[in-house]
Amino acid sequence: MSEAKGTRTERDSMGPVEVPEEAYYGASTMRAVLNFPISGLRFPRRFIRALGLIKGSAAEVNAELGLLEPQLSEAIVRAAEEVAEGRLDDQFVVDVFQTGSGTSTNMNANEVIANRAAELLGGQRGSKLVHPNDHVNLGQSSNDVIPTAIHLSALLAMREELAPALSALRASLAAKAEEFWPVIKTGRTHLQDATPIRLGQEFQGYAGQVARALRRLERAAAELEEVALGGTAVGTGLNTHPLFAARVCERLSAATGLAVRETDNHFQAQSNLDAVVAFSGALRAAAIALLKIANDISWLGSGPRAGLGELALPEVQPGSSIMPGKVNPVIPEALIQVCAQVIGNDATIALAGQRSFFELNTMMPVAGYNLLQSIELLAAAARNFAERCVDGLQATQRGPELVEKGLGIATGLAPIIGYDAAAEIAKEAASSGRTVREVARERTGLSDEELERALDPASMTEPGLQRRED
Repeated sequence: MSEAKGTRTERDSMGPVEVPEEAYYGASTMRAVLNFPISGLRFPRRFIRALGLIKGSAAEVNAELGLLEPQLSEAIVRAAEEVAEGRLDDQFVVDVFQTGSGTSTNMNANEVIANRAAELLGGQRGSKLVHPNDHVNLGQSSNDVIPTAIHLSALLAMREELAPALSALRASLAAKAEEFWPVIKTGRTHLQDATPIRLGQEFQGYAGQVARALRRLERAAAELEEVALGGTAVGTGLNTHPLFAARVCERLSAATGLAVRETDNHFQAQSNLDAVVAFSGALRAAAIALLKIANDISWLGSGPRAGLGELALPEVQPGSSIMPGKVNPVIPEALIQVCAQVIGNDATIALAGQRSFFELNTMMPVAGYNLLQSIELLAAAARNFAERCVDGLQATQRGPELVEKGLGIATGLAPIIGYDAAAEIAKEAASSGRTVREVARERTGLSDEELERALDPASMTEPGLQRRED
């Protein structure tokens, strides 16, 4: 032990390092703390949980295979459980921006678990009674542990946070689709008046977007179930038992309820981030879908007097520090900002995927961090949007009032009097300020009953073709 107050001396292959006396991490972690004083960003709780699960399962399997003494295995498993449960989170001190393989974070986990396990066996921190490499990291490499932890933590975040949040948002939108079904309004294409649509049909579209976004994410997540564990340094599986990875995956599956399996091609599993890039792409697609929905709802609620004003959004807080009574669409705006962050994260992950040289990708930490941030942000924002905006939306009378004034209903005349004649009526209505019905009454020989049928907004919201009766 060093005489320096508050520290102890630990050693690694490069020599001695002073480590805070009460720290569970050791020399390798301390070197990383000193080498990467960059962002203050750390891997999130779910990633540390995944590391704990992997290390504990590995110790159990190594004991089962006769490679690790039962006493050591039991202590490692107990220490790894504490890591998985979050009781040692303050010991994970390495910056996200570090070695591209994530070796520093893997060693952080190895050292914390080794020192805690040594303590459980009655030894001292730093004693190497339990060795971080020889015992905790047995049969593993950072090159297969870190990508496995990324996959595992993303799968857990998808199941526990994002899938339930998107399901809740879809249900909220579907409920509004049913509630708003009687409301007929003017549709818009190219931001211009189009044929009538039910407000409920618009929300039916939103609910369908979310449902399909979730399906895409589920398909992409299925690829994350295949993990790199067992490939060790370059995919050959050097220094690991042939049964090790498959048995660890069985334990991980049992512990989490996920269908984790060892890859059948280790040389592809850790030489790239293809599955992570694909899942991030599905997250980006979901973000773009939610961005469209949040934009639409913001526009439909614009005004209330000088905008569209077809929806009344829940008033959750004052909107201006200078304009009294102003209320802004702050909940959609928060979601829109999250969507922008997810899209930006995806760009980072795409660049990370390009740093796959020969047998290893060397941007795994930032890819893993951004992937988990995207999942967690999108889940929180989608749930908040459902609960604090969508559920409280109300339809106003503005949409139905504008239907008769709209020019798009002239489309109902086209099958009866022809496209050109209907276009002339729409143009005259636009220039004169009169309605399509008023102009058509003057310029066609259609009776009031025929005009009523041709210009009925409700019939225009369903498939069908009207022709003049001879």
